[in-house]
Amino acid sequence: MTLPASGHPFRAYSPADYGFPLPDGHRFPYYKYAGVRERLQGLLPVLDTPALSWADAGRVHDPLWLRRWRRGEVDRAEERAFGLPWSAGVVERARRAAGGSLAALHDALAVGWGANLAGGTHHAFRDRAEGFCLVNDAAILTRIALDEGLARRVAVVDLDVHQGNGTAALLGAEARAFTLSIHGERNYPFRKEHSSLDLGLGDGITDAQYLDVLRTRALPALDAFRPDLLLYLAGADVLAGDRFGRFALTLSGVHERNRAVLGWARAAGVPVVTMMAGGYNRDHALTVEAHASVVLDALDLLA
Repeated sequence: MTLPASGHPFRAYSPADYGFPLPDGHRFPYYKYAGVRERLQGLLPVLDTPALSWADAGRVHDPLWLRRWRRGEVDRAEERAFGLPWSAGVVERARRAAGGSLAALHDALAVGWGANLAGGTHHAFRDRAEGFCLVNDAAILTRIALDEGLARRVAVVDLDVHQGNGTAALLGAEARAFTLSIHGERNYPFRKEHSSLDLGLGDGITDAQYLDVLRTRALPALDAFRPDLLLYLAGADVLAGDRFGRFALTLSGVHERNRAVLGWARAAGVPVVTMMAGGYNRDHALTVEAHASVVLDALDLLA
């Protein structure tokens, strides 16, 4: 990879404006993707994401179910579970978001870190879309990395406030994958799946409490598993004031969280892919800054 003018080899991926129609007042946080891209302008190149191929999506998802979504043959109950009305645009954008994660995977294997300014769609199951998640990029990347011999052991560190239920279900039978989720025990999804390690926390968790769990329970579990690839879902919905989160972390705490995970990867010599995951703060600027923080911290620690 040619070094950019910034002097480091890193770049990020972000979906261009593959817009899709939404009802007025819809809760999907469309604003944050352009906001993060603008916040990082000049710090590293940000490339438009390629679309994930349907064949790669079919590595973990039911091909017949994918075909129904391609054709718009979905019912209202499926749209409600997904949280978005069907359109060709919303399907294309899901492919672009996951395609950014796949592009970031190849960057991580080449230079140690790859960044997707979208993705982290961890609620998607084999034949079911949930929680704004249509295709599960973490599960797809894990399957590709293992099947193609790009990694021998993959860890998915999911620090979104909501459990990565789809990822846990899709990778539950894969001994070479370790799914780790720190999430709100009383929050969505209300029926949890079984990750390799679930650390469900109570409402109102503060920086100190959260970081203690991360450092004393989560990171030692990574030490024990010894992955050679790390997928990090850096959810911003752990912040106080999030519309769908019940934690009370500060922006400083989110930076410390990121630095703990990325510092572990650096010390272990493990390439890492970062994905955006959720973030719905009442303060839109705070959502953008929290999502940008993982890139800022990675540039500081890994460049």
